[in-house]
Amino acid sequence: MGRELVLQLLKKEARIAAVDIHSDALEETKILAGEAADRLSLHVLNIGDKKVVEELPGEVIRIHGTLDGLFNNAGIIQPFVRINDLEYDAIERVMNVNFYGLLYLTKACLPYLLTRPEAHIVNTSSMGGFLPVPGQGIYGASKAAVKLMTEALYAELLPTNVRVTAVYPGAVKTEITRNSGVEIKMDASKQSAANQALSATEAASIIITAMEKNKFRVLVGKDSKFMDLIYRISPGFATRFIQKKMKDLLG
Repeated sequence: MGRELVLQLLKKEARIAAVDIHSDALEETKILAGEAADRLSLHVLNIGDKKVVEELPGEVIRIHGTLDGLFNNAGIIQPFVRINDLEYDAIERVMNVNFYGLLYLTKACLPYLLTRPEAHIVNTSSMGGFLPVPGQGIYGASKAAVKLMTEALYAELLPTNVRVTAVYPGAVKTEITRNSGVEIKMDASKQSAANQALSATEAASIIITAMEKNKFRVLVGKDSKFMDLIYRISPGFATRFIQKKMKDLLG
């Protein structure tokens, strides 16, 4: 999804600084950018490293001249196990990428964004950030932290020139499972359902449109919209509904 955001923003004539811990993924994005690659800079770094992140805005401004927006889209999931069985190193890894990495980037970039005539922060939470998913309890906790921090940031920045949008994707066809080092075994019926997930291209388009319209929040995908509605009506029913859907993965 991050790659699609980059490619679609480049088509809108934006200048982009792409950040990833994997240099090969960045190089692939540059190739796909084609002639627009001259407006794309690549930055290989671990967003969980606060000191390295703090140096990024200066480097971006040196290359591109300004810093007008931030898309916090990086994220990983946890192994599909119960909290009782999840190792602490896996917990820390998820929180470092999904929450602290996003927090570091936001705090590093915000002072520069506040100097611009208009700027925007887009933070990707998840459907799992407002709906408890068994087997992804810590992932959900990290995304719930993103949700509330982003909503607070929105309120704090209302008197300023910086707008904030929170994004809640449902199932999207991305490489998050492989990039997280997680293996998921599912039967043919569930694999078929997974293939119905929203494409990364569609998801990126929805997110960019929401940013352009200064939306407070955007639900990405029919499943996210449906579960948002059901959870608002009956949190208990929605939780039991998801538990039934997930029980085969947990065993």
